[in-house]
Amino acid sequence: MNHLRRLILKGGGAGGVLACALAAGLLRPTLAQAADWNKAAFESKNLADALKSIGADGAAESAEILIKAPEIAENGAVIPIEVTCRIAGAESIALLAEKNPFPLMAHAELANGTEGYLNTRFKMGQTSVVKVVVKAGGKHYIAGREIKVTIGGCGG
Repeated sequence: MNHLRRLILKGGGAGGVLACALAAGLLRPTLAQAADWNKAAFESKNLADALKSIGADGAAESAEILIKAPEIAENGAVIPIEVTCRIAGAESIALLAEKNPFPLMAHAELANGTEGYLNTRFKMGQTSVVKVVVKAGGKHYIAGREIKVTIGGCGG
């Protein structure tokens, strides 16, 4: 028997079984669960407004937030960052860049008991201080680190 014919028959049979199960009510589509989006925070044009929108305008400095990122980023379009929070009961981690047009770059809600860790990449157009805000125990903590962005990798 032709191999292509077998594949088509298998695919058609599987699709038919799936359609019957869906029609019989054995499979039901469910809603995806996601946290509410804080539109005002992500649309803030300056750091103070972004901090206020996430409720962290009076955040306390903390040495328990460790930021691992390059001192000098030759390509501002792809800057890696790794955040580790040693504060017990971390509820969320937010990344902000002071001089970005929209300072709030990321805001991750952590499930109860989740390790306070975030590893991602972000974009910056110019040298700026990156702030990390951690919410733990109903309080906000902040740490910062300057990242120099070179233009075309030539320094500057």
